[in-house]
Amino acid sequence: MPDDVDLFRRARAGDPASLGLLLRRYEPAMRAQAYRLVGYGPDADDAVQDAALIAVTRIGDVRDPDAVGAWLRTVVRNVCLAQLRRPRPVSTDDLDRTLTAVAADPAQLFDGRATRDWVWHAVEQLSPALRIVVLLRYFTPFRSYQTISQICGVPVGTVRSRLSEARTKLTGHLRATVEHAHPDAGHLARRRRHEAEDLLVAVAAGRVHAALSDRWSSMADVAWPDGARTSGLGAVVDGITGNYDDGVRYRLADVVASSDIVIWEVENLNPADKPWHCPRSVAWTHFLDSGRVSRFRLYFATPASA
Repeated sequence: MPDDVDLFRRARAGDPASLGLLLRRYEPAMRAQAYRLVGYGPDADDAVQDAALIAVTRIGDVRDPDAVGAWLRTVVRNVCLAQLRRPRPVSTDDLDRTLTAVAADPAQLFDGRATRDWVWHAVEQLSPALRIVVLLRYFTPFRSYQTISQICGVPVGTVRSRLSEARTKLTGHLRATVEHAHPDAGHLARRRRHEAEDLLVAVAAGRVHAALSDRWSSMADVAWPDGARTSGLGAVVDGITGNYDDGVRYRLADVVASSDIVIWEVENLNPADKPWHCPRSVAWTHFLDSGRVSRFRLYFATPASA
């Protein structure tokens, strides 16, 4: 069996199996640290799970192979202290920052593509209700509990409970699949981005209805920022083309994609004579059924007036 130094070096080089084995070896010490600080029970379990997630993305911060054990115990300690400072469980700042880093640039964060694919595969195993809150919270700028509540159409308390459940399941999926081969997560992301770019090209060419018809259900359920609901493509086509005719131009800032949930971050570029015509930042959230958009949620991140 490889020693800890070998496992550490392989983990830093992007080998998820080595990282998983390293975490298993140190789990008793991590759990003992959690027990000392928050006692036996679910709080200690949450702390160890969150520390393991942090280690997935921050192992590169450790320079000395002999210090990895002390570093893991320190991560657990910080998570536990964050718990003790809060009246509600987990949701630590460290976890927020590191999962956001995964989304920002996996190729830069990880030395190997295997680790990126491992994390994204674990996200895909979550149910759609849990996955959408994880995608919004950690992989988009639309991350506040209130914003997620509005996009998902559920109370803030439900958002918090779903995030807590998702973190627990995500940790379990990562541990269970550490030694498996995973599909290329980048392929889906690139394909979904090309689809978004194709639609914006169609807008400029006046082919919005045809472009949407290729990928949307004819009876798609659409929720608007003011709470209104419509069915079908008509109102969406009218809104997109109407804004374009008024001089608004759309810029695709980012695309976050899972198998059946796709989120576009879109910037509306207003004409000089109508600077407040549309909000600057908008989330277009698509829910797919058999590859076609069956539900669509539009969210304004900034107001449409001064």
